[in-house]
Amino acid sequence: MTREEILGKLRGIMGRTSQAKVDWSRVNEQSSIASLGIDSLAMLDLMYDLQQEFGIEFEPQDVVNVSTVGDLAAFIEGRMGA
Repeated sequence: MTREEILGKLRGIMGRTSQAKVDWSRVNEQSSIASLGIDSLAMLDLMYDLQQEFGIEFEPQDVVNVSTVGDLAAFIEGRMGA
């Protein structure tokens, strides 16, 4: 799966998780996850959805340092390649 495919899936999953009004087509790798209306509780839902969508497993502490969409995409890429 390419980075762009991962980003496309992330936009869709985050769009379902977020309560904020966001133009998801404008979300890029530099976009802050917090600015997209994903708080700590929504992040738990997002993590579950990511595990299901990408067929990966991880613990909440694994994503503590993830702050941008690009960070999250890189994390997923790393898990998929492991």
